[in-house]
Amino acid sequence: MRRLFAALSLFAAPVFAEGEAAGDFDYYVLALSWTPTWCALEGDDRESPQCDAGRGYGFTLHGLWPQYETGWPSYCRTSERPATRGQTGAMVDIMGSSGLAFHQWRKHGVCTGLDARDYFDLSRLAYERVARPGVIRELGREVTLPAHVVEAAFLEANPDLGADGVTVTCRSSRIQEVRICLTRELEPRRCGTDVVRDCTQTNALLSPMR
Repeated sequence: MRRLFAALSLFAAPVFAEGEAAGDFDYYVLALSWTPTWCALEGDDRESPQCDAGRGYGFTLHGLWPQYETGWPSYCRTSERPATRGQTGAMVDIMGSSGLAFHQWRKHGVCTGLDARDYFDLSRLAYERVARPGVIRELGREVTLPAHVVEAAFLEANPDLGADGVTVTCRSSRIQEVRICLTRELEPRRCGTDVVRDCTQTNALLSPMR
């Protein structure tokens, strides 16, 4: 029996890893966070300036994450220097805070094999290649809707994306994020089985931008 368990373990892919070698991954997940949800669940309690009225943050860049076909690396070994304040501060316009930018570099960026400048440049390029649907940004009031409606809006705004390459997540019965799977060259691709699962809520709350 022990031999059977040992043999099976050789074929079991890790759910996640830490301290792996930089540059060893299969594809990227571009994670776009709906700021009103983050503010309602966390940001308001932190008195984050990102949540101030009139800031106009909608789908911000949560991160560009290296991914295995199953699982993901994090906190990889790297000889690259830490991200500077100037580099993280330059990402505030699309990430909301320099603190998030630094965290994303430290946890995910180091796994790309890039230095901090190139990682942030690539993250911005990936973010700018995806059209954020105007119908969501122009939402004037809170609504409840099936999560798949948000996915459909992204597919309509980005005809090159496929349904199996876009995932909508929920948290606390709210629309949380849209995650888009990309090749290492930032071309659309199918998500891995651990990423492709969508939120199935039919009455998820979607709050308007502030």
